[in-house]
Amino acid sequence: MLKQYGDKDLVDNLAQDIQVDKTCSRPEEFEAYKIIANLLIQRGINNYSDAKKFFRPNIKDLHDPFLLNDMDEAIERIMFAIKGGEKILVYGDYDVDGTSAVALVYSYLELFYSEVDFYIPDRYNEGYGISYQAIDWAYENGFKLIICLDCGIKAIDQIAYSSEKGIDFIIADHHLPGEELPKACAILNPKREDSTYPYKELSGCGIGFKLIQALNIKRRQPFEKLIPYLDLVVIAIAADIVPITGENRILAFYGLKVINHQPRPGLEAILNYSKVVHISDNTSNKLYFNKELNISDLVFLICPRINAAGRIESGKNSVELLISKKLEQAEHIAKKINDNNDRRKELDNHATDQAIEMLQNSIDLKSSKATVVFKDDWNKGVIGIVASRLIEKSYRPTIVFTKSNELITGSARSIKDFDIYSAIESCSHLLEHFGGHKFAAGLSLKEENLEEFIRLFKRKVEENISEAQSLPEIEIDSLLNLNTITPKLYRILKQFAPFGPENNIPIFQSNKLVDTGNARPVGQKHLKLSVIHLDIRHLPFSCIGFGLSNYYEEIRHGEAFDIAFNIDENEWNGKTSLQLNIKDIKLNNK
Repeated sequence: MLKQYGDKDLVDNLAQDIQVDKTCSRPEEFEAYKIIANLLIQRGINNYSDAKKFFRPNIKDLHDPFLLNDMDEAIERIMFAIKGGEKILVYGDYDVDGTSAVALVYSYLELFYSEVDFYIPDRYNEGYGISYQAIDWAYENGFKLIICLDCGIKAIDQIAYSSEKGIDFIIADHHLPGEELPKACAILNPKREDSTYPYKELSGCGIGFKLIQALNIKRRQPFEKLIPYLDLVVIAIAADIVPITGENRILAFYGLKVINHQPRPGLEAILNYSKVVHISDNTSNKLYFNKELNISDLVFLICPRINAAGRIESGKNSVELLISKKLEQAEHIAKKINDNNDRRKELDNHATDQAIEMLQNSIDLKSSKATVVFKDDWNKGVIGIVASRLIEKSYRPTIVFTKSNELITGSARSIKDFDIYSAIESCSHLLEHFGGHKFAAGLSLKEENLEEFIRLFKRKVEENISEAQSLPEIEIDSLLNLNTITPKLYRILKQFAPFGPENNIPIFQSNKLVDTGNARPVGQKHLKLSVIHLDIRHLPFSCIGFGLSNYYEEIRHGEAFDIAFNIDENEWNGKTSLQLNIKDIKLNNK
């Protein structure tokens, strides 16, 4: 699908404004600026001032943390605890967002206050969110204040129970609230109905960062003290798939700088298991990697390993890794977590194979507009991964269920533009617990309610999903003639990074292409080729199409085709050149 092109006058005016030298010697140069201008407009950026902020993220543009509802109350309660010598417990979910948030708030408090500890619930014995077991543990160990991160927004009963025990809660959560808020002494959540905070899409760790930002202001410390914590914020942004816009873009931009040049020992240790080689610069006392890590690298290299600790053993190991002060200590924990990740791969591959077999052998599953599968011995820690894999196989809203502690536990994943959280919420009378957001959710229910839930959920999907939503598609940002592609255009496109949800890598479409005679399969599934336009004179462009070798025969026989692609760099024998990374091919004769 080709995205709508912006208003011509607006595109032309913005293109004029953002030109570096204000003159273009060739029409193709101004066309390139029009492409950039249109990409900016698609991202809601309509003028030079906003474009400058987009291309130059600045810490000074972060919002005042005290704009969050209840921030004054949260800071007052923390300072009261510190003044009175009360024990503070930092509590969080067992995934990347939760454990990084706990590591962030705990390590900040530990700098100046000793009566602080952390707690990560056990995925299997306690489940998601605030557990009664944790409250009892806090009570038995004399804690008077719990700072709850990345969960708790629906814990009405648990907070009431905690109050009876004389324990106060500060909830810092980014999940959607229910109709009623827990009676905590402070609730930090920009998705509250009464919230006027300017940005709604912070991660759980991002809200934890706003909390320490407010504490830092209260303690009259310079903002620079907080920069080292931004590596934790960016891995949470990457893992939780939040939009990389607004504050998240600023936090991610600076967080990547920290990871690439001054990573904490825990991240350095875990990266040793991902073939990323680090190089020390003795003159600047900084650490450099053999490649510049980006959001995608965090998603594939760091986040799965940190998540694996909570899936296989304990999320506490992830926090211990992230708060490690010495590389030797971090390396010991990283080894354990990497072993957890290897075990996680075995479990999710086994469950995925079984789930795909169910899809292939069930007439009902084949014909349904939603995928719901259940097997009581699947590992609870990997069902979310299995759900994502099933969507790759069969593009439909998906829930994968297993059995855990006498309840049926499910993990839900959705497709573009379908609100799976709303569909689950419509069946909430059958559920024991549920939570999440539009594209991902978790839920649990009694086994006797499973059949009825599946029936109602599938009906809800069928009533609300369109045929267009059920078809996977590639969103094309712009048509692009290959003669417009230059190193200068690519340098500007790189400044759109960090890439992620709502700021994806720009995808272009070029039409009426032919191969120059160099097409060849690479490996078993990939395609290497060199392309030119049929009707425009220009130098050929080298291309790689992963998983597209099935087009080889038509292309090598001279068939014309269109491509969807992003522009990338290829390094070979010490030389770097532009390369088109083809996402899909459409033959002109079909």
